[in-house]
Amino acid sequence: MARPRAAQAWLVLALALLLPSYAHADDPAQIAVVWLGLAARRDIPSTALIQPPADEGVLGARVALAENATTGRFTGQAWTLDEHTAPDEAGVLDAAHAALAARRRLIVTDLPAPLLLKVADLPDAKDALILDAADPDDSLRAEDCRRNVLHLMPSRAMLADALTQFLTVKSWTHILLVTGPQPADLLLAAAFRASAKKFRVKIVADKPWTFIEGARRSDTGHFAIEAEVARFTQGIDYDVLVVADEADAFADSIPFHTTDARPVAGSSGMVPSAWSPVFEQWGATQLQLRFLKAAHRPMTNRDYGAWMALRTLGEAATRAKSADPAAIAAFIRGKDFELAAFKGSRLSFRPWDGQLREPVLLSDPKQLISVSPQPGFLHQVSELDTLGVDQPETKCRM
Repeated sequence: MARPRAAQAWLVLALALLLPSYAHADDPAQIAVVWLGLAARRDIPSTALIQPPADEGVLGARVALAENATTGRFTGQAWTLDEHTAPDEAGVLDAAHAALAARRRLIVTDLPAPLLLKVADLPDAKDALILDAADPDDSLRAEDCRRNVLHLMPSRAMLADALTQFLTVKSWTHILLVTGPQPADLLLAAAFRASAKKFRVKIVADKPWTFIEGARRSDTGHFAIEAEVARFTQGIDYDVLVVADEADAFADSIPFHTTDARPVAGSSGMVPSAWSPVFEQWGATQLQLRFLKAAHRPMTNRDYGAWMALRTLGEAATRAKSADPAAIAAFIRGKDFELAAFKGSRLSFRPWDGQLREPVLLSDPKQLISVSPQPGFLHQVSELDTLGVDQPETKCRM
């Protein structure tokens, strides 16, 4: 036992010598982060047996906070996370007002786009840094962008481009697009259409999903769904069916029920996402296991977005050697910021719209299929900028 203890002692001494400019650990600088979430009612997914975790998102923030705190013991920085998950919009805005009045300037949000904009536009939020950990809305990176907001999750445009690049590489260039009725479904479908135009993929049929699966849980419900999907896809010549169903209401009913044997992608089958429980490459297993130990469940997409938000703050505070929110925000926006997020690339924020540059995973429930950007898609600055809206096309005017 003596040797391991001696090794630990030498490690502590080495870190102390390497970090002389930080505050002493017995007098740490305080870094307070505010979490704003909306406890909104979620639609029942395609099966009621699979319910989203009640603590989805914020658990990722907690895991990252623990990682920040571990580093903070050597850098003289102490981290706190003030969690505010309100049942309605008024509760979120009240929590935001209180945090800003207390001079809390580092805020992580899991909010829908309209409410996020209301928080960002509060008079006291002008000098705050708001990290949007969840919303993929393209308008937040375009005409509704805000100077005080950065986005951690891929936008819908990035998700669509990641999938369309893969289809292009596979020469699956004729797609059937199926769109659900919810507003988010329509926005995702619009992103797929724009991506198809961008990469010269042909949408041979563009059809809304109108079938109401009222008998799905009856003894013969699956026969009705199978017959409907077969009828819906009959007589169409396509390579792959792309489904836009962010509400997770019907997409999982489509695979294996189409008239012709065709792959399904989008909201079911091969799904583009920032994170997946099956992702193991580039050391991702380390994060997966840390989260599993802390949460007793797999890490979801929303958990990962929150984790990245807190780790962004932690990385900036360490590199900037400061607990000052203004210094942390300036470093994050600067050319020297990089986030290691277990994706094989150093991630940074696009200066023109506040979006994090990041690879997008393509996976099914059991395996990672691919990672975009795909080989061969080149860019003069970063291949990651082939996903989503590039600077010449941006509508963001901060």
